[in-house]
Amino acid sequence: MLRGLYNWTMAKAAHPHAQWWLAFFAFIESSFFPIPPHPLLGLMCLAEPKKAIRFALICTGFSVLGGLFGYLIGYFLYDLVGEWLIGVLGLTDSFPKAACYIREQGAAAVFLAAGTPIPFKLMTITAGFIEMNLVTFLLAAIAGRALIFMVVGVLFQFFGAPIKAIIDKYLGMVTTAFVILVVGGFVAITQLGGHDDESDSSDPCAQVTSMEDLQR
Repeated sequence: MLRGLYNWTMAKAAHPHAQWWLAFFAFIESSFFPIPPHPLLGLMCLAEPKKAIRFALICTGFSVLGGLFGYLIGYFLYDLVGEWLIGVLGLTDSFPKAACYIREQGAAAVFLAAGTPIPFKLMTITAGFIEMNLVTFLLAAIAGRALIFMVVGVLFQFFGAPIKAIIDKYLGMVTTAFVILVVGGFVAITQLGGHDDESDSSDPCAQVTSMEDLQR
């Protein structure tokens, strides 16, 4: 059953229309959709390693365009749409902190969100809301999104065939190892997570819980 599901997924990932789906999900994830395009990008690179860099470029480009769309929502339509979106995504409590970090760190905050699992849509809408310089925002978004997507593309372009051969041969073992790593990572984050009082005291945004706090 696992082998059949794997073969079906690889066939779908190699379909010509998959590129359009990748572009679509990369765009909407940067502005309002909760599911990231990373799994689809990885599957497409695995299905066709020779096109991996092309897929990564598509993902990067449309993700930045989606980030620009999120910025425009925050800039022009926050009261009408942005605030509702932030609430639906469960990011209302994080919004004041995001605004604080963008004001304090500028491009670095956007770059960090663009290149890590931090919800990028939170930073794009927030950047527009606080009227961050658009050129600075775009440059940081391009750098961060390129980092997270192009690394995948380059790795699969040069090492995708051997990786696919290993997965084809040892699918069950690879799947088990992946599940163990995911669960182990989740447990580690849960156990190690927490606030360090000393670091919080030196972080001007650590205690921000509302937009009113930003005015103090």
